[in-house]
Order: sequence, then structure tokens, then C-alpha cells
Amino acid sequence: MAAAQTPRPHGTCRRAVVLVIDACGVGALPDAAAYGDEGTNTLAHVADAVGGLQLPVLGALGLGSITPVRGVAPSDSPAIHGRLHPLGPGKDSIAGHWELMGVVMGAALPTYPEGFPGELLERLEGALGHALICNRADDGLSAIAQFGEEHMRSGALILYTSQDSVLQLAAHVERVPPPELYRACERARATMAREHAVGRVIARPFTGAAGSFERTDGRRDYALAPPSRSYLDALRERGARVHAVGKIADLFAGVGIDEAHAGATNELALAQTERLLCELDAGLVFVNLIETDQRYGHRKDASGFARALGGIDAAVGRMLAAMHDDDLLVVTADHGVDPAHPGTDHTREHAPLLAATPALLAARGGGARHDGPLADVGASALAWLTGASEPDLPGSPFIS
Repeated sequence: MAAAQTPRPHGTCRRAVVLVIDACGVGALPDAAAYGDEGTNTLAHVADAVGGLQLPVLGALGLGSITPVRGVAPSDSPAIHGRLHPLGPGKDSIAGHWELMGVVMGAALPTYPEGFPGELLERLEGALGHALICNRADDGLSAIAQFGEEHMRSGALILYTSQDSVLQLAAHVERVPPPELYRACERARATMAREHAVGRVIARPFTGAAGSFERTDGRRDYALAPPSRSYLDALRERGARVHAVGKIADLFAGVGIDEAHAGATNELALAQTERLLCELDAGLVFVNLIETDQRYGHRKDASGFARALGGIDAAVGRMLAAMHDDDLLVVTADHGVDPAHPGTDHTREHAPLLAATPALLAARGGGARHDGPLADVGASALAWLTGASEPDLPGSPFIS
């Protein structure tokens, strides 16, 4: 596939776009059995469930060359392609995104598969000024459906978690207005400290009537700050601006981010990304595409997942056509959420890697296979944008 090569204004720096297709795993990691995730492969099993995927742009870049995918043949002239793996534990968004930028956790963050213990629950209720109901590991839609009416009567917040290191609070917008829910989440974030320092506290406002409750786009994530320096910090130190689209800024607690841009849906996040490509002369655009995880993955909606991939495929085609000579596009993921696997939680999987520049695409066949740690994405963004390296951070560039 050839991309348009638009001359750059003299003296400007390079641009890089990193698109994270949330939960689009491409095969179980070697330690997946320890997480109960042996044999998982989100992308392949989505493709099987819908009778094959139609992804001409991603396919031409080499998606079918990474792992067998029904409907997506190996590319005759792939870009850089391969599979990436984490260096640390975990299988949630915070672990995956942090590792993409070189932050590796030494130990897993706390989880509460049996719900939060009584003493902690009392502390939370005191700090939040609200009673709490549900308190179990649950799918969010199920928790809202089962406890929504009780919440409407009492005003108690719906508290739930999952296999991931999260504390989620749900409230109906008419019973507890979103600003009040957000304040409660901020207090919960402060309460969940030390041994209870979960990766994220998540606000989940919803609307509608009993029997048809629906989440709004008002989700907010209150994440731990990264425990160490990242490639985002290294980029900013060298004068490269970092633009975060979607939940990226939340996942990094704003650390290492110059500007945050809304992206509560894939459509909005992709539109923001294309707008930034039209407006920016330089820097990193770091994007999370949330719906493959939040809207389709956890709901085991393989058809919706496939449709979302189709929309991403079309948007990547538009981005490639708008790329300048010295632009880099990286497509990857953070973990999996295999629809063929029992349960609705994330799965411990490799992430795909597709990386392209206009020159690489014009060379037709110049894209080598690259398998390595997730941190290679951050190392490559730093090398591409600044020519620098960070010996103290994990990861090695796959392009420079």
C-alpha cells in the first residue's frame, strides 16, 4: 500500500501517532495459564465468530502476518509487524498503557475478587458520605441492572470491581448528579492508598429507567500516578509535545501529558486524531480507542467488535493518506478480552504491532518482523521524534 507523501515545511520536527485498539489481543502470553487465560486470542476468535474480518488497510500493513486471522491474509508487502509482550504482571489498561511508555510495575496492583473487605468498606462510606451497595466483582451492566432500582430509592452508590485492580462507582445522573459522583471518586482515590492502592477508581454515571438503564459518556478514570519516569516524560524533556486522546490522560494521571483531547467513543477519538494530524506540526499523538474493550469486549459482542475494527481500518487508511514524509504511525493494543473465553474480564495476551512511515510503505516489502516488549513503542516514539534514547528505560526502537 502506498501512502501519500506530503512535503513538510522546512525546519519542523517529526510527528508520531500511537493508536491503541483497547483489548485487541493477538494470542495468549506464556504465563497466561497463571491468570486462567490459556489459549486466548481475542482477534482470532472475534474473526472466527463473525465468519472472517474485512480489514483491507490493516491487512495490507501486515495484521494477518502477525497471527492467523480469518479473512485477513498475510500481506505481500507488510510494514513493521509483530507481537509485543509486557515485562511486568497484570492484564488491565493501566498496566498495558504504562508499559507501552516504559513504566513496568514490579508487583501486581491489589485486586478484590471477593469484594472489598468490611473495614475498608466502612472507611469508604465514611470518606464518600454515601452508603455503598453491591460490593462484588461484577460486570458493570449487570451491577447497574440488578442494583439500579435500589440505588434510585436510597441514593447509595453502586460499588463493584473485577479481576482487574479497579474500584468502580455507578450512579444515576438524576439521583446523584455526575459532579457529586466525581467528587465521591476523588475521595475514594484518596482513600485507596498504600496496600489498597488500586490502579483505577472509575466513575460510571448512567441514565434511563428500570429495565433499560444505560451508561452515559461521562465515565472518568482516576488512576494512580505512574511510579516511575516514562517515555512521555522523556519526550517532553526534549521539547516534543504529547497530545493524549481518549482515556490516555486519565491512565497516566496527567503525568507526561501536554494536552488532553476528549475521546469517549471511537468516532470522537478518531476524529480528534485526524484533526490533530491536520493541525500539528510536530509531537506525539497518543490515542486510546475504547469501544473494542468497554462497549464490545466486556459484553462479548464479537459482531460489534468486528464493526469497530472496520471503522478503525477506514480511519487508518485516511491517516496514511494524510501522513507527511517524516510521520510515523503505530497501531497496537494493551491486553485482550477474548469473546470465546469464560467470563467478561480482560485476558493476558500479546499486543499486535503495526508500524508504518510513507517511505516504508513506498518500499513495498521493507517491513521486517519485530517481536519485543511493549516498551519498544515508547522507545521508538522517542527515537523517531528526537533521535534520542533512554538507557534507563526498558525497550528498544524498532525504527529510528
